[in-house]
Amino acid sequence: MTVSPGRDRVGVWLIGARGSVATTAVAGCAAVTAGLHAPTGMVTETPPFADCGLPPLSTLVFGGHDTVDCPLPKRAEALAAEGVLPHGLPSAITSELAAADDEIRAGGPLPGDTRAPDELIDSFAADIRDFLRRHSLARAVVVNVASTEPAATGSALPPSSLYAAAALRVGCPYVNFTPSTGLHHPALAGPAAASGLPYAGRDGKTGQTLLRSVLGPMFAQRALTVRSWSGTNLLGGGDGAALADPDAAAAKNAGKERVLTDTLGTTPEGETHIDDVPSLGDWKTAWDHIAFDGFLGTRMILQTTWQGCDSALAAPLVLDLARLVSRAHETGMSGPLPELAFYFKDPLGDAPSALGDQYAALVAFAGRLGAAR
Repeated sequence: MTVSPGRDRVGVWLIGARGSVATTAVAGCAAVTAGLHAPTGMVTETPPFADCGLPPLSTLVFGGHDTVDCPLPKRAEALAAEGVLPHGLPSAITSELAAADDEIRAGGPLPGDTRAPDELIDSFAADIRDFLRRHSLARAVVVNVASTEPAATGSALPPSSLYAAAALRVGCPYVNFTPSTGLHHPALAGPAAASGLPYAGRDGKTGQTLLRSVLGPMFAQRALTVRSWSGTNLLGGGDGAALADPDAAAAKNAGKERVLTDTLGTTPEGETHIDDVPSLGDWKTAWDHIAFDGFLGTRMILQTTWQGCDSALAAPLVLDLARLVSRAHETGMSGPLPELAFYFKDPLGDAPSALGDQYAALVAFAGRLGAAR
């Protein structure tokens, strides 16, 4: 990957660095930088963001943690075979994939790991610190794109929070693209506030909830009464397997349902179900059944079907967020970034839930970043 001369390089440290989303993000960044593909799906490559000082894609350097050992080039080949990545792309960017893979370190805790939480945090922090030093990076953004973990119970830090604590310890801004606990753990509230770092999350909004954040305001603004809103998700891959755990699925669904409550002003009847269908691989289908009342109580139905590739939907958002949060860090911003609610099911801070309002806040945020140049 060619680096723009005279520009500081920025690290993107991915938790779950050999997963589908991370692999697609690394491959996509390389492909766009080389001019092999257009930056479709990258909001930060649209005109409102042209002058806000974001790090160019060519300056991003990737590394991360993972508990699996499948090399990125091999993972990319598997994704290309499934139609997630364009045919032939892995061979065209082999060196970029290999370079990123060389920067991936063993995550944890693995079965049998007897290290105490603070020892794990120290180990993860040392890996990130070494990454920054060896590449002379201006900064690095830690982004959690690992599989969803069950909601945390008790005082113990779950893996996602260990990684988040390591980011704070090294002085790196943090993005939680998953519904996992991360910085949400009570034990990290004080350190996060004291760190002076910007952070964003949580749970990337890529499909069903994206559509709900558009349709919910439509019903409310047109004074149509929603009686029930039910949904089903069919998905495979690592996310499907992780969400087969009822506790993990509950964490995921909480954000989906919160969007409806916030945009409709009430909680409609109905539930959302998540079904693991391994044969779907990285593809997912989301179906919604919405029963609503019109004028004079006329009963009507809207049904939607969203079929997409989760990694291809998520990867450009991960690149957007890494660039935006890096720039926020560079300008001295700290604390939660509610202006990035556009990207999340369960955004931090006081943020609107309707996608149109979130987009307006994001564009205004870009203006603030530009004014800081």
